[in-house]
Amino acid sequence: MLPSVYKLAAAALVGISLASCTSMDLSATAEAPKLSSKVKAEMASKGMKQESPVLVRIFKQESELEVWKVDKSGAYALFKTYPMCRWSGKLGPKMKSGDRQAPEGFYHVSAGMLNPNSQYYVSFNLGYPNRLESALGYTGEALMVHGACSSSGCYAMTDQQVGEIYAVVQKALESGQSRFQVQAYPFRMTAKNMALHKDDENMPFWRTLKEGYDSFELTKRQPKVSVCGRRYVFNTEFSGGEPSDPLAVCPPAVNQPDSALMAKLDLEKQKVDLAIAQATSVPVMAYSDGGMHPSFRAILEKNGAKKMAASVSKTKYPVSRPEAALADPFAGIRK
Repeated sequence: MLPSVYKLAAAALVGISLASCTSMDLSATAEAPKLSSKVKAEMASKGMKQESPVLVRIFKQESELEVWKVDKSGAYALFKTYPMCRWSGKLGPKMKSGDRQAPEGFYHVSAGMLNPNSQYYVSFNLGYPNRLESALGYTGEALMVHGACSSSGCYAMTDQQVGEIYAVVQKALESGQSRFQVQAYPFRMTAKNMALHKDDENMPFWRTLKEGYDSFELTKRQPKVSVCGRRYVFNTEFSGGEPSDPLAVCPPAVNQPDSALMAKLDLEKQKVDLAIAQATSVPVMAYSDGGMHPSFRAILEKNGAKKMAASVSKTKYPVSRPEAALADPFAGIRK
């Protein structure tokens, strides 16, 4: 359960249409949220400095967003997992404007992509379409992580949550991190989950995403992301520098991969192959529209959409498609 839901965040504005996920400026005077004493204490207890680099991971099926920080070991450690209030569409990447899909892939957010004046309290732009997606002809714009429990292709948190997340990433960016990485996944990319979705048309793409997922899981270091051969390529240096054409064949690699890490990555691939080969039944996902973390779904069921909107958004911004949010497409595969 959520602790009395969340305290209401301040500095939001009213009267905006529900039609899009845009992050348009509404005020030149809104003040960005700052790190609270509670968050500072939580970081200190985990050996993390306020100024240290940050990384974000998003999981649709689980409706969770993770914030990671570099700790005193020099590697990334989990700072906090936030239950996600709303995302729209279904599992799979965003490919075109209006498909209500939330992006999946690897993104990099710089300071200029943060918006303290968003119509959804505060937000940051994921930068969709990235270089690979643009080359593949994917369309869409203004895909965000923002406040208010409303999504049309974005990842929606409560105002309190996104205010806290915003303050954490802003501090890292103003302290020297040029941009932070966002890894957006359909689900936690375990062999079990891969097998559950083995017949999905997106499986080849997801197996590529899993390479980056596994690299981070095994090293707790941010993977270097390149794009060539119509896909993401991780932790590779190329002859002639970074590939310029995402659709062209990858240039020859020039770095010597870490043999121990490569062996572990290969073992993960074998686990997926075995799990898929042994899977006997695969659930059919009956999507109505996206998902919502079970803790929020319980609140929606108990209090209704109007009361829930008042508890998670200062502007009482309407919950998007509440009937669809109550229809959990993953109920059959949750633990």
